[in-house]
Order: sequence, then C-alpha cells, then structure tokens
Amino acid sequence: MTDRTLRDIYRPTHDEASRHRFVGALKGFANGALEAQLAEHYESALKPAFAATHGGRAPANRAEARPLFEAAPLYQRWGSMVSTSQDFMWQTVGATCRRIQADFERRARQVSAQPRGSLRLDPSLVPPPPIAQVDIHRQPGGYFGAERDDDLFAGLIYFGTLELYRAAKGLTANAPVGEPGIGRFIVSVVRRRFPGLQPRRILDLGCGPGLETVALKEAFPEAEVHGVDLSAPFVRFAHAWAEDRGLEMHFRQADAQRTGYPDGHFDLIVSHILFHETWHDVAPRIFAEARRLLAPGGVFLNADVPYQPARMPIPKQVTNDWQVRNNGEPFWTGFADTDVPAALRAAGFAAEEVIAEYEPLGGGHYYFFGGRRGAAANGKVAA
Repeated sequence: MTDRTLRDIYRPTHDEASRHRFVGALKGFANGALEAQLAEHYESALKPAFAATHGGRAPANRAEARPLFEAAPLYQRWGSMVSTSQDFMWQTVGATCRRIQADFERRARQVSAQPRGSLRLDPSLVPPPPIAQVDIHRQPGGYFGAERDDDLFAGLIYFGTLELYRAAKGLTANAPVGEPGIGRFIVSVVRRRFPGLQPRRILDLGCGPGLETVALKEAFPEAEVHGVDLSAPFVRFAHAWAEDRGLEMHFRQADAQRTGYPDGHFDLIVSHILFHETWHDVAPRIFAEARRLLAPGGVFLNADVPYQPARMPIPKQVTNDWQVRNNGEPFWTGFADTDVPAALRAAGFAAEEVIAEYEPLGGGHYYFFGGRRGAAANGKVAA
C-alpha cells in the first residue's frame, strides 16, 4: 500500500494554490469590504430616500428594502462579484480535484479494502425534492452527482472548497489538510454545556464528507461514532477519510428524517450547517427523529448560521436574500425565519429541554439549538 495518505495527495500545485488564494481573496473582499460599503450606502442614501416617501420611516423588512438595493449600481456590482467569485471557486478547485482524483480514489480503495469501520449505502434512496432539484452552493453536479459507483468527486470538490476557505482565513499555514476546526468548536461547546456527558454512541446528521465528524471521534475515542448523509459520494468520501486516518467510524447513506437506527440509540446527536441547507418544512421531522433516537439524558445539539432577522440589519437581510435567489442557498431564509424553539417543542421536546442560544466564534457567532431528552437543557436528567 502506498504511504501517501489522502492528506498527502490533496496538494495543489504552486499555480493552483495561487489561483485558490486569489479566489479566496476575491470572495473575502466581496463578502467583507464591499458588502460593508453596501451597508453604508443603505444608511447614507437608500434608507433616507425610502423615508422621504414613507412618512419618515425606514424599511420594515427585506421585502420593502430589496427594490431599493436592486436599483443601486453598488448592489449590482456586489452581486456580480459574488456570483463570479463563486464560479471561479468551482473552476479553480475543480481543476485541482480532477488532477488528483484518480490517485485519491486509488488510495481510498486501498484503505477501505479491510475497513476498521463501516459504510452502508442505499441505492434505493432517492433524495427528496426540492433537495434533489438544487445544486447547493451552485456546486457543479450538486451533492449527488456520480459517474461511477466509487466516484468521490462530489465529496472531493466540496472538501477542496473547505480548504480554500480555510486558506483564505489563514488557518492552513501550520495545520494539516482537512483539520476539523468547526467540529472541535462544537465539541468544546458540548463539553462546556454538558460536562458530565460521556456518550457511548454519537450521530452526526448531515455529516457531508465527514471532516467534522472526525472531531467527535477524537474527543470521545471510546464512543461509537456514526455519520449519515443523503449523498452517496459524501459518505463514501467520509468513510475513506476516516479509514485513512486509522479511525473506526460508521457512515450511512440515509435521510435524516428516517435514519433507520433504533429508538434511544444515541447519547449525543449533532449537526453542522445542516438546517439552513434543508427546507424549513422538513426541520420539525428531523427534530422528531432526533428525539426518538436520543437515550434518556441524551443531547441533541446543532450549530448553524446566526441569520435570524431579529439579529440582522436590513442590508444583511437583503444580501442573504440575494444568496437565496442567485447563489445556491435556496433554504437559507426559510431556516432564518423559522421559530426554532417552537419547532423543537412541536417535535416533542419539552420547553425545559430546549436549547436555542448563540455562541461566539472569532468575530461572529454560531446559532446552537436542540434539546436534552428528559432533562433541563443545562441540568440533570429528570427522575
């Protein structure tokens, strides 16, 4: 067996890395400095113009404000740059992934030949609409595209974009490829909020390519760790990634609404950015499935984008709405507008079990929500 690990194989050339850095910088400028200019333009020009014709009041919501932005050349330039940089990202990362794909898949087959963990695929599973009808993030081929039964490209290119973002944020200089930074952050929140929790079985819902799932196994090495995702290429990638790391982990292609696991099977269930990529009507059913799967005292905890309208100024609401309509984020505002605590209660969590709070990370926050079965959200298991 070759000594080159999957981490070793994912090595952009000098020119590829330069293009990746350019795209990362372009996206950073569009979503950072240029978006900040747009917010300033709203305050100095768009909002006063609206007030002048509406009795002195400001726009009440994104629907009222959107026509103002759409007529503004700065907003048009911002949208063009965001769209173009997204295209550049898939083109540049895709070129790297196509170059290394054969070697990557060869290594994946090698490490999976005598697996420590398991991979369970369901050829009969049809991704439910509208998920099946959307290329999330405008990823070419979407999350489900595959040319062969062992095709890892959908997982590989998604992985590559995560590395591009990590590099753009300066997180790769002294760190190995594929470090599960957000997964470790989720683990830190679990440990701080539930210091006595020692899970025997853990489930990662919507695990994607499994990078963040690795953090769960690192933190709880004696636990049996499982990940589920609708995408066969993603769970194939996740299985190979874990095997290459020498970790015994279990991945399954399944719908988070109907995972197929028995009642009370897990002590900890987590997800990362699952719910803003799932249409809001389905969220209560996933919540109910998670509660069914929790053992008494078990914890269900999700980390997602903090884009609830009450927390966001109007310009950010409008730019997020643009992402929904133009940039492969069709479920974003549906999630943001959902009353998550009410949906958790409707799914069977008692009011005292529900968690819905914000956790700081870097210069922003993550929205953490879920519940603890048979316990106060931060307290002891009920008698």
